[in-house]
Amino acid sequence: MFKIIERKELAPTEFDILVDAPRIAQKAQPGQFVILRIDEKGERIPLTIVDADAEKGWIRLIFQVIGKSTAQLATVMAGDELTDLVGPLGKPTEIENFGTVLLVGGGVGIAALFPIVKGLKQAGNRVITVLGAKTSELLILRDECAVYSDELILMTDDGSVGKKGLVTQAMEEVFQREKINCAWAIGPSIMMKFATMTAQKHEVPIYVSLNPIMIDGTGMCGGCRVTIADSIKFACVDGPEFLGEEVDWDEFINRMQQYRPEEHQSNELYEEQVKQHG
Repeated sequence: MFKIIERKELAPTEFDILVDAPRIAQKAQPGQFVILRIDEKGERIPLTIVDADAEKGWIRLIFQVIGKSTAQLATVMAGDELTDLVGPLGKPTEIENFGTVLLVGGGVGIAALFPIVKGLKQAGNRVITVLGAKTSELLILRDECAVYSDELILMTDDGSVGKKGLVTQAMEEVFQREKINCAWAIGPSIMMKFATMTAQKHEVPIYVSLNPIMIDGTGMCGGCRVTIADSIKFACVDGPEFLGEEVDWDEFINRMQQYRPEEHQSNELYEEQVKQHG
């Protein structure tokens, strides 16, 4: 069993937990993830490893409530235990000294971006980080990203903090003023698609982290298949990071919406059960 050491609410519907997982903490690298189950009947939930402490034996996970399983996970408190926690899974980010790098995070995707920001700064890169969200209260990990960024640019849809606008506008400004050797973008699918298009326009390689439906996390079920450079890949073992220009974005976005009606129905049933049981 994996004990919850600490649990915090970062923003409405966004939660931050530390989990006691010494063996995973010793091996975790930027870009990797875990798959957890709350209980024996629980859905398998993939979450990026935001941070890890090998000495203290914990890993940090951040998630957003978007359906039944994440709503259940949000009820877990410090001292509670998870039934399963498997990882680290996926290929780690290729961390090296590229020169000047641009990292773009949107919404809860900022949680997956942070370990890459940290790793690239520690590797000696000049790090420019762009974070975007709908409002200031949803713009998470600002202070943590600032520690490892030479420049931090904040964007919000409503202008409540930083500049009003989209992350692609900030990307465009950075590309116009200086040479970027490599870029990363993690966030909603549509954001990553347009971030890729912006980087392509300036001939800058950009990596994205894909988060399709995953079940086993070992490449056996095929649920997380994506089309990369006209070939079928599995995000859990071949990724989750891929070159943005090689992703079939239209197919990926369509597949991400495939089970929306079922997810909505499941969440409604769960909310009804919660009401009935107080």
